[in-house]
Amino acid sequence: MSTQSTSIVFSLFLLTGCAAAYQLPPLTMQHPAHPEAMAVPEPPPSTTLAYGPADRPAPQPASNTAQHQIPHGMHGSQLSAQASQHTVAGEGTVIAVVPSSSQLIVDHKEIKGFMEAMTMGYRVDPPSLLEGVNAGDTIRFTIDTQRKAIIKIVKLKR
Repeated sequence: MSTQSTSIVFSLFLLTGCAAAYQLPPLTMQHPAHPEAMAVPEPPPSTTLAYGPADRPAPQPASNTAQHQIPHGMHGSQLSAQASQHTVAGEGTVIAVVPSSSQLIVDHKEIKGFMEAMTMGYRVDPPSLLEGVNAGDTIRFTIDTQRKAIIKIVKLKR
């Protein structure tokens, strides 16, 4: 019996000694639980074409958008060359159509000189371009790089 009671007493000393010896290290300023720790820094703004409400342009009166005047002295061919500098074309498969935000999710091939192949959301302007476009459709689309929006969609035959 004395051996058993000795081992119990020894175990108690050992356990209490271990518990008393351990102390938590103090929190550093970098630890998120520290009361004076800095908030998580904001990530840099996205440079892709996926948008939030603040990025959408303000609605324009129909009279402003319907009248396209050619600047004085500029010929139609010069105007189309200038417009083509701000557009790129791509091909891909529609993953989803989001009419409530005028967006299209497209899994597209590489757009030479503009973007690698990827799946991402694009704003569509005008929203009427979304009519008749469904998930699974293969499309060719034109992006206006200044407006950061798809401005033309053509369905391709499968």
